[in-house]
Amino acid sequence: MSDLSFLVGTWRGEGKGSYPTIEAFEYTEEVVFTEVPGKPFLSYQQRTKGTDGNALHTECGYLRSPSPGVVELMVAQPTGLTEVHSGILSEQRIDLMSVDVGSTPTAIPVYSVARRLRVEDDVLRYQLDMEAVGQDMDVHLEAELHRAS
Repeated sequence: MSDLSFLVGTWRGEGKGSYPTIEAFEYTEEVVFTEVPGKPFLSYQQRTKGTDGNALHTECGYLRSPSPGVVELMVAQPTGLTEVHSGILSEQRIDLMSVDVGSTPTAIPVYSVARRLRVEDDVLRYQLDMEAVGQDMDVHLEAELHRAS
C-alpha cells in the first residue's frame, strides 16, 4: 500500500465546475481515502456541496496500485454511472483515463473521463475532464483540497 499512502486521510477544499452544456459553478468538497487493513487498496469517498450548502454530488470507490507505477480506480455514483480507470502513478502524481464508463438506462450519457491528481505537501489538486452528452473531452472540474488535521 505504500505507493498510495500519501493520499490516506481527509481532504477539504473548494473547486469550480464548468462544461459547454451547463452554467459554471463553485463548490466545497470533502474527499476521504482510507486504508483497509491487510488489503492492497484504499477506499474512496467524495462529497460536494454548492456554495448554498446544499448537496451536489457524491461518489465512492476503490483505488489500488497492483504493480509499481500502475494505478486503477473504480467509482460508483448515485447518478447511475460507474467508472473504471487505469493509469500511471509517479511519485505523488496520478494520471487516470477511463477504460469503461457504465450507466443505468436513465443516466446522463458520459462516454469517457480523465482524472489527474497531484499532491504537494498537504495540498491535493485535481482536474476531471469528461466527454459527455455529445460534447468532446473538456475540463469539467478543478479543485484544491487541503489535508484536514
